Amino acid sequence: MTTDRVGSVGVVGAGAVGQAVAAALVTSGFSRRLLVASRTLDQASAMAADLDDMRQATSSPTHPTAHEAADLVSCHAIVIAVRTAFTNTRTTDVRMGGAAANAPAIRSLGQALRGYEGTVLVVTNPVDLMTRLFAETSQCPRVFGIGSNLDSARYRLTLARLLKVPAETVDGHVIGEHGENAVVCASSTTVNGRPADVPLAEVREELRTRPGRISAGVGRTRSGPAGAVLSTLRKALGLTDGIEELTAPHRGDWLGIPLRFTAGDPIACLPALDSGEDRQLNAAGTKLRTAYQALRLS
Repeated sequence: MTTDRVGSVGVVGAGAVGQAVAAALVTSGFSRRLLVASRTLDQASAMAADLDDMRQATSSPTHPTAHEAADLVSCHAIVIAVRTAFTNTRTTDVRMGGAAANAPAIRSLGQALRGYEGTVLVVTNPVDLMTRLFAETSQCPRVFGIGSNLDSARYRLTLARLLKVPAETVDGHVIGEHGENAVVCASSTTVNGRPADVPLAEVREELRTRPGRISAGVGRTRSGPAGAVLSTLRKALGLTDGIEELTAPHRGDWLGIPLRFTAGDPIACLPALDSGEDRQLNAAGTKLRTAYQALRLS
């Protein structure tokens, strides 16, 4: 367990991802208090009770309690993992299938938390659109989306397997959209500090199919997003320095870019892109901008 605890963290959402995030926060002892909110107070109370059992069994110092979403303004950070019930019939651009269904819940949270000054991490898909929607509705100054950092973790893991090297020797990023317009930054990827020969076709196939295989087997990806949240919170709240690939403003759009956190302060640190990667990043920005404009009009 960490010895550098923050005072309190809030989690909104009692679904699979919200539960996984909250469980990771309890078992890590990340904060002294964990405030849980959901669509109803009964749901939040049930989740808090389950987490309290975990706290007791693991001797965690993190105390979970149930709250209304507006109560979370006292937290140092808030993780938004809401998901509205809907049937996703998409076979391509699958994450985009949740845009219309999840937008009302994100708008409502943005209004409830308007002016909140702490750090907000959005996990709800399509994460790039939902992050921008929450940021513009709430006017909160520190809003980031979890997505590209999970893609980047999968990329490093995949490349390490394909090249038969330890994953910790791989340094590379996936940026742009958390979806089909993700940009693999192969030209700047290194292994042991040296340029890597990236088998792009195999990498892209694994990044495309991995989430679906996980969802087909266990219903939803949850542990990976929870790990990404915990890693990002450590940096965003100044417990450690380092880089996370997060949805943030870039060139007038909101998409995934690497951010270097120093004492909790983020600075964009995009790698050098070759011409093809730059075109792909522009295409991702255009796609997300168009989709967001349509969402605002819906």
